Amino acid sequence: MELNLPSPVLHVEQLDFHFATHSVFQRCNLRFGPGITWLRGANGAGKTTLLKLAGGALLPARGSIRLDELDSAGMPLAYRAQAFYCGGDAPALPWLQVHEWLDLHLALYPGSELALLNAELDAFAISSTLRQSVTALSLGQHKKLQLALALVLPVKLLLIDEPFNGLDADAMAYLRQRLSDPARLARQCIVLTSHLEPQLPLAATVQL
Repeated sequence: MELNLPSPVLHVEQLDFHFATHSVFQRCNLRFGPGITWLRGANGAGKTTLLKLAGGALLPARGSIRLDELDSAGMPLAYRAQAFYCGGDAPALPWLQVHEWLDLHLALYPGSELALLNAELDAFAISSTLRQSVTALSLGQHKKLQLALALVLPVKLLLIDEPFNGLDADAMAYLRQRLSDPARLARQCIVLTSHLEPQLPLAATVQL
């Protein structure tokens, strides 16, 4: 029975989502458990759209998205406090400096630890960017910034779109190491998309 499944579990049930020009999902049902799930599919299959729906950035036309007992529509604030979407877009609020952008996100997630974030920034070699505008960062720096934040947030659901895009070899190796941590795999539901073989311990592979 579902009640006996280990937490956390993301439930996508009878999901409908449409853009103005086409439908992306119709009566879609998926379930993602703890550990890493690699979401695969051709370009345009809806991988990024699904991550944004699961992260609360988009709203379904019909159906439900639940993280354990938290319904994304019925309890949006509680749900989003347990979920983080890490995409490839430049960070919003472009007038902020990097440290201000990070402080804003840390404030949204109670229990976040600045010391852990600083360690991740050092590991990704971007601590020197803290006083820069977020608009001054390169594509790779944007990606590292978002990943450093994602790795320290105390969330149950971590959604990462193309995690290895824009990363150098050292950063890719470090990210694989951090995502493979057994304690993380036990406490988080991690859904990622990638055109590369993730080379990570996968709980499942889902094809759209």
